[in-house]
Parts: sequence; C-alpha cells; structure tokens
Amino acid sequence: MKQPELGKKISEMRKAKGMTQEELVEKCNLNVRTIQRIEAGEVTPRSYTVKALFEALGFQGTELELGDEKRFKSHSFIYLGIAAGLVYFFSSIFEIGFELEFIGGKEEISRNAFSMIKVFTYLGHILFMLAWLKLAQFFSNSFLKIGAWVMIAANIVWFLADIIALQTDLLSLGDYYMVKLSSFGLFYVLLGMAFTAFKNRFSTIPLIVGVLTIIGGMLMFTGIAAFLSLIPLTLAEIGQIGLMIYLITKIGGKDTPESSSSASEF
Repeated sequence: MKQPELGKKISEMRKAKGMTQEELVEKCNLNVRTIQRIEAGEVTPRSYTVKALFEALGFQGTELELGDEKRFKSHSFIYLGIAAGLVYFFSSIFEIGFELEFIGGKEEISRNAFSMIKVFTYLGHILFMLAWLKLAQFFSNSFLKIGAWVMIAANIVWFLADIIALQTDLLSLGDYYMVKLSSFGLFYVLLGMAFTAFKNRFSTIPLIVGVLTIIGGMLMFTGIAAFLSLIPLTLAEIGQIGLMIYLITKIGGKDTPESSSSASEF
C-alpha cells in the first residue's frame, strides 16, 4: 500500500485503538511530527518504520508491506563498517600501549610506524561510526545520528592532533592526552545513551551495550579512572559490533535500486 492510503490506514488503526499520536510515539520510538507527516501522506516511510507502527498498533498482517523498493540498500557499507569496527578494536589495543610508552618517554617503535597505527585506529572508528549513521537513518534513531557525528568529528580532530605531535615538534602527546581522554569519555556517554534508545524496539541487547558504553565513557571522562574504563569499553565495543550484526539481520532483503524521489529519512 502506498501513500496517502497507507497514512490513512495507520490513522484509522490508531483511532480504532483509542490511541493518541503521542501514545503511539511512545510505543514505536518515533517523534510526533513524523507520525503526523506519515498519517497526512506527506512522506513515505521505510518498510521497517511501517512494521514498527503495525506492531505498536497490534497489526500482524503483511498485506500492507511496502514493495522491494523500500528495502535497505546499504548492506555492503554496513558489512564494511563491521570490518572497520574489528580493525579499530584490534589496532586500538596496540595504540593504547604504544601511546603510554611515548608519553612516558620510551619509544618502542618509530613515529612513522606509530602514525600508521593511528591511521588504522582512527579510520576504522570513523568508518564504524558512518555505518552506525546508516543504521540510525534506517531505524529512525536521531539520537544515534548525533552521537555518531560527534564521535566522527572527535576522531578527525584528535587524529590531526596526534599526527602533528608525532611528525612535528609543535605538540607533544602528553600535552593534551587527558583532554583527549575526557572528550572521548563524554562522547561515549552520549553514544551509549543513543544505543539505549533502541530498547523499545528490540531485546535487552541495545540496553546492555548502551549501559556498558556509558559506564566506560564516565570512567574515561574522569581521566583518573581512565584505565578502569578499558574493561567496560572493551565489552561495549564487542557488543556494538554484535549489535550491528544483529540489526542488519533484522532488516532482511537484498540490495535493490531505490528511487530518490520515493525514499525518505523515515
């Protein structure tokens, strides 16, 4: 079923349940303005959004599903994001160890080699966050979009600072190390809160991942307890990769062409 019939049907089902738009919003993790635009036929929601609305309204049928043109078309990029997340996870282990050596005045590897490790770590994390942006768009999680963009910006800023510190005498890693830790800690807290926004749609997996990310971020933010943050953040990052795999399995379907005129951010 296409718009505006789809919007009318959703509105009829909602009213038949005696629900307000605000009550429907609480059940499917959308905002009121989105519901209003869908019911008015102003936008064509993605198939997953339609499914979430039907589930919130207690509708189990499939005849109202949108066609293949609404299927998620960025599977390959998400798979790249998963691979990048793994690269980031393993390279960051080496980065942390070598960074502490450099700050302590012991350089176990050359600055050029350490710079390459930084490239793998930061680039991997940026691609991982870009994959989360794709998923945030598909699942209509605006909070996750903000968290991912902020984390991407932080990665770019601190990557440039690290490269300048390693390749020139203008900066020293120790000069801003605590500031970098605190900023990443703050952004991890924001990202963790965004993951918990999925809790109304799925099982407890996003909630666990979000809580671990928040705890790790809070410990890192203090600076003093940054070392303790490695435990929850390690578990959180493994959980984030697992959550990404879980979410892509929930999408279903294969890559198909999608008309830009019929697509929307919902």
